[in-house]
Amino acid sequence: MNKPRLLVIGGTGFIGSHLLAATKDDWQVTSVSLNPPSPQRFVSSVRYLKLDLTNYSAVNEVLSENYDYVVNLGGYIDHTLFQDGGHALINTHFLALKNLISVLSRKSLKRFVHIGSSDEYGNLPAPQNENLREQPISPYSLAKVACTHLLQMLHRTEGFPAVVLRVFLTYGPNQDGKRFLPQIIKACLSGDEFPTSAGYQHRDFCYVEDVVSAILLSLNSNKVEGQVINIASGIPVSIREIIDITRDLIGSGHPQYGKIPYRPSENMYLYASIEKAKNILCWTPEVNLQEGLIRTIESQKNIQC
Repeated sequence: MNKPRLLVIGGTGFIGSHLLAATKDDWQVTSVSLNPPSPQRFVSSVRYLKLDLTNYSAVNEVLSENYDYVVNLGGYIDHTLFQDGGHALINTHFLALKNLISVLSRKSLKRFVHIGSSDEYGNLPAPQNENLREQPISPYSLAKVACTHLLQMLHRTEGFPAVVLRVFLTYGPNQDGKRFLPQIIKACLSGDEFPTSAGYQHRDFCYVEDVVSAILLSLNSNKVEGQVINIASGIPVSIREIIDITRDLIGSGHPQYGKIPYRPSENMYLYASIEKAKNILCWTPEVNLQEGLIRTIESQKNIQC
């Protein structure tokens, strides 16, 4: 029996590399990214392709074959303002998606899973649910909302088999060193002082393996097409609490609260309702925050050794 063909956009990234590891044995997997995988994120048996998705001609040339399933984890988080160059983020996300959809053959395509962002909710009140009208507050979140609406329009008008998983803050082993938790963990492991905000923002942290399990469920569910589904823990926790727990688990580190200002228009309460994920995907997160942090810290210790 032939293995299903899976195309992962952004397979060399944080969530993407975990998805590749989870599918490499039972799927025929192709990864498309701007850059090759780091040694920590390399997954054997995966075919890696280098491609700029904003270049239509290149996309048309490289992605001409048929795929059964596509997961779009492309792009990157960036809160740059429009006037400071944030307009480039719109091309990076929306134009790339438009090129990808234009080129992909629909003959065998069974599901297109697009990874959205909690930033699409902007400053809407918590807990945020999928029935709220999005309120983007940055070029990045605007681009994500535009992608969501494009896919929903295509589903309504052309039956395109898309689902948007609106992922909240994901963490775990092998996350980019410049992201929030890896920076905190490294500083605490070194016993350093480190600047941070006052830390009273409440966020929703979901362990990467739980996010991957939601993606896999969405590939095979008959109920997801055309839907937007929050993927999160559903449990709010303050940034200060996350830092304090991390420091206590490690036993060192000296946060300097209040040294970094809050972002302009930052939502102080961004956490999800996950009832839709429970009902449609039969999904609930399994790794609690304490266990997830322990696993993430141990992974970081191994990297530093």
